[in-house]
Amino acid sequence: MRVVSSSNEQLGIITLQEALEIAGNEGLDLVEVAPTADPPVCKVMDYGKFLYEKSKREKEARKKQAKVILKEIQFRPDTADHDYQFKMRHAREFLTKGYKVRSVVRFRGRQMLHTNLGRDVLHRLVTDVGDVAEVELGPKMENNLMAIILAPKTS
Repeated sequence: MRVVSSSNEQLGIITLQEALEIAGNEGLDLVEVAPTADPPVCKVMDYGKFLYEKSKREKEARKKQAKVILKEIQFRPDTADHDYQFKMRHAREFLTKGYKVRSVVRFRGRQMLHTNLGRDVLHRLVTDVGDVAEVELGPKMENNLMAIILAPKTS
């Protein structure tokens, strides 16, 4: 196997016993870093320190990932105009801040016969916030809910 020392120097191709002896003399571990290479490559290093640094790099990478926040706004098929305007302004505010918005129309009892009224509320919302949002997922029925997902416009 090919062995690399702790100071990143090539020690050449040596046997497993010799490599383990070198690692033992330095008080470090022998770690296989490229098992598919021909011959396999091993490195003399402190394995605990290696795992710690690897976890730190992964944690830092997770910090830099963009988190998608989904806000939800609920309507009813018979939502009054003032209430609709109030909720629509909140949806617009969320979208301008970069959040996704899930708009839901909740039906109860006999309202399930008139799902077209809920679809009208959602279409009205889409046209009112159309300048800042685009439809990501169209109106879809889920039991007694009709939902739509709006995402901020990417210009």
